[in-house]
Amino acid sequence: MNLKSLGFTTFFEEQYTSFLKEEKYKNCVPARVLLEHKHSYRVLSEQGEWLSTVAGHFVYESFSQADFPAVGDWVLVEKMDGEERGIIHKIFKRKSQFSRKIAGRKVEEQIVASNVDIVFLVMSLNADFNIRRLERYLIAAWDSGATPVIVLTKADLCEDVDDYLRETESIAIGVDIFVTSSYTGEGIEQIRAFFNEGVTGALLGSSGAGKSTLMNALYGEDIMKVSGIREDDAKGRHTTTHRELVFLSGCGCLIDTPGMRELQLWDQGESLASSFQDIEELSTSCRYRDCTHKKEPGCAVVQAIDNGDLEFSRLQSYFKLQKELAFMERKTNTQEKLAEKRKWKQISKGLKKKYK
Repeated sequence: MNLKSLGFTTFFEEQYTSFLKEEKYKNCVPARVLLEHKHSYRVLSEQGEWLSTVAGHFVYESFSQADFPAVGDWVLVEKMDGEERGIIHKIFKRKSQFSRKIAGRKVEEQIVASNVDIVFLVMSLNADFNIRRLERYLIAAWDSGATPVIVLTKADLCEDVDDYLRETESIAIGVDIFVTSSYTGEGIEQIRAFFNEGVTGALLGSSGAGKSTLMNALYGEDIMKVSGIREDDAKGRHTTTHRELVFLSGCGCLIDTPGMRELQLWDQGESLASSFQDIEELSTSCRYRDCTHKKEPGCAVVQAIDNGDLEFSRLQSYFKLQKELAFMERKTNTQEKLAEKRKWKQISKGLKKKYK
């Protein structure tokens, strides 16, 4: 196993060179997080695979869940003498991260996968196909810093593939779309072609979309458990219960993730415009610059709906996501201020103890 095969690019090499200048890291080696347990992590380095925990100072300096390692992260690990265990001292700066708001009312970021080059958005060609859910995934994918690719699975069970494909193309502007079947092998080689040495992909989608089956097909053998779907609504059972990075021999890495039926967006910045390029382009032709696309005269967006060039449901989705992101931005700004206040309070407390 070499670091380059695991995705240790120049971006991380430069950071590692900088870390080595500090005496406290002299016994540490770079490793990648394969699996996250409740209070520990399984990491892989050139020296082997170890179960690791974060150092005490790491916990002290962390203020949110996003400050801790996530699957796909590169970390500095110190191996414990005589044991196949390690201590994580530092996380490398992430080049990309797919995030969402954690479940529940608490406003906090959960990193689903980090340092990913390609995000494969997986959706099955059955009754669980949901174009509005796919729009939501696309926004988060664009914001992650990775390249989104849409994978439509279970083509062998679908009689109207072309209809689903046209519907997907209408909202996935500039995004590659592949129709696959793990049963017949259709499209599998096209997906596998993305994985050159050092490339990391992540499979994201709802339960029953076929992520684990696709993972097995790409790996070449059954390494992930799979389950059937409910016959009444075509929705899947939670087969994958954790995030895990798997090394595809000679051709990169792939992260499988638990199904996410609800994806609450997290501070997506400019990604709404990337996902709704059609509406954004139409907006440039509106009579008023601050057009809300509701009642104003000369609105090019409303005109497109009247002409049948744009679906009203897509505009409704745009408004809904726009409102959600504005709400999340207000909430995260408040949370950041509170976190900063807690940070300086903790630092002040530490200094008082030191010089007491």
